[in-house]
Amino acid sequence: MKKLRVGVFGAHRGMTMINVLAQRLDAELTAVCDKYAPALDGVKKLGDEKGLAVTLYDNFEDFFRHEMDAVVLANYANEHAPFAMRLMKSGRHVLSEVLPTETIAQAVGLIEAAEDSGMVYAYAENCCYMRGPMEMRRRYENGDIGEVQYAEGEYIHDCSSIWPRITYGEKDHWRNRLYSTFYNTHSLGPLITITGLKPVQVVGFETNTHVQRDYSQNKIICALSGGIEMVTLENGAIVKSVHGGLKREPGSHNYEIYGKKGMMETNRWDELKMSSYIEGDKLCVGELAHYEPEPYVSHDMAAKFQGHGGSDFYATHFFLEKILGKPDGLKYSIDVYSAVDMGICGILAYRSILNGNAPVKIPDLRNKAERDAFRNDNACTNPDIAGDQLLPVTSAGFIPDDSYDYVRQIWLNGKNAE
Repeated sequence: MKKLRVGVFGAHRGMTMINVLAQRLDAELTAVCDKYAPALDGVKKLGDEKGLAVTLYDNFEDFFRHEMDAVVLANYANEHAPFAMRLMKSGRHVLSEVLPTETIAQAVGLIEAAEDSGMVYAYAENCCYMRGPMEMRRRYENGDIGEVQYAEGEYIHDCSSIWPRITYGEKDHWRNRLYSTFYNTHSLGPLITITGLKPVQVVGFETNTHVQRDYSQNKIICALSGGIEMVTLENGAIVKSVHGGLKREPGSHNYEIYGKKGMMETNRWDELKMSSYIEGDKLCVGELAHYEPEPYVSHDMAAKFQGHGGSDFYATHFFLEKILGKPDGLKYSIDVYSAVDMGICGILAYRSILNGNAPVKIPDLRNKAERDAFRNDNACTNPDIAGDQLLPVTSAGFIPDDSYDYVRQIWLNGKNAE
């Protein structure tokens, strides 16, 4: 059997996918690229332990020329789309980490690159593959709770203590230009995959910004806020998506969905458990159940991987299965249209915020007739991409320059902020 030759761009977050590839019989980890030498050292160590011949690169152009059938993009979260488009046009399949695009113009380009090339594009939104959302998808498809009317998704992760490790003290790091509703698919994505419905309108909100200080030195390290999207689905149902650096530990992945016959929700403090209520033959009388769902797809393989409750395995697994034309991959791998649906909700929610929380229609970019209006829409908070369409990062002002120097020194010392 000929193995799929797979490369990984980004060895830090990409180590999740690397670990899966290292144990596959139908795929071969052939190359890894990262600009950070210690990350490549970790890959070399794993390769030596597993007896893998992995070529290591510190620049993308050399990596791009390597013979590969597919590439995992685990680079910076705002830079996935340009690399994905280029790789698909060169004849490689692509698995993209979160998020799919930085702008709506990129969303148009990404869809057309996938269509024109015929390559598989898969979106690695691991929250869609957590036990609760997977079980909720199965039961929603079975009709257990009826048609959705309202749903909530929540991803709360306070990154202030690890800000040095994830930004390196770089002023222009994408996380230091992160607006409130950008990183939205951890909260919204599972609700899109559970229901299978397209979003058609969004209203955005953001909380007041909290300037985070390192308590040990009373130095500013970052400014965090919460982002909220109120999304209308194509059947009229309403979805609330909330995410950001709000204060709670441990962080939260939580999902609720209310249908016309009942509801389901995950457990806010134990992500392996969930509850359901199904109405019976009488109004307001039904069965309430609390239980821990078991994985029902490729359970034996998934059990070997623990990242994010085992969900990290599935994004890579379904990507490979789809390339090979297998049923589970064709059903569960998240395609380019669904990825774009999830991502542009956050992009357009921020425009809603900047426009006084006005509702914004979400284009259906499956429809070629709707694409031209957005082909040159580069509005974002990244000056390298936006040009004269540059948007403000927040209404709360900017972090002092000496803060970045302080954060970088913490990172160089191998510590977290306190």
